[in-house]
Amino acid sequence: MSVDSVPETVTAALADRQVEGQVCLEAGAGVGNTTAGLLAGGAKRVYAVTNGADHAAVVRERVGDGNADRLAVVEADLRSTPLSTDSVDLVTAHGLCNVLPPADLDAVAAELTRVTKPDGHLVVDDYAVPPAGAAVNRLFALENAAAQVVDGRPALTFYPPAVLAAVFADHGWTVERKKTLLEPVPWTEAHLDAHAEVVREYAEMLPDSLGEPLAAMAEDLVSAIGSERTGTMYSLAFRLAE
Repeated sequence: MSVDSVPETVTAALADRQVEGQVCLEAGAGVGNTTAGLLAGGAKRVYAVTNGADHAAVVRERVGDGNADRLAVVEADLRSTPLSTDSVDLVTAHGLCNVLPPADLDAVAAELTRVTKPDGHLVVDDYAVPPAGAAVNRLFALENAAAQVVDGRPALTFYPPAVLAAVFADHGWTVERKKTLLEPVPWTEAHLDAHAEVVREYAEMLPDSLGEPLAAMAEDLVSAIGSERTGTMYSLAFRLAE
């Protein structure tokens, strides 16, 4: 694993944080972008927590070699992890909160607080509400509609920074800094297709009469949008009360 494999947004978000020698948690590991950044930054140990077996396998394959003594990939629900209380120095949540519905956000915040040592740190990186006229909103709305039909909850929720700051403040966290990571956000064809794939997965769970039109609409939107540069990705750094 090289520093070159770490996205610039991760590097920027961690630039002013103490990583070397710290016990870290990547909450919502995804494909391991922040896990890679934490390991490259000299973390003593990184817990990469994800509730998806596929993502867990990707993280192990991507950064597992040579890091067996510093990496633990944990398959768990972020509302209730097996990590010990007060065991982590630094928590990161990179692109996590936008896939947490409001009903789960507070429970996840409570769990991240539980595992963090007093005076520990938290970095939350996420996407602001896209501009009203953004074309990508149509694809995100379709994704949410499909999720609502199948799961009874949205797939995406874009929280303003002030909302996330308030949620974590309720659990004893204080914002130390806010910075912009991307403005505008480059929604590439690959990004849009990933959102369309979520729609296709939900569509497969529905009767053909509902699922096929949803999947077709997703394909049409990806084709029509192509790519778009719009919106903002921000980073909030918090410190936990002692």
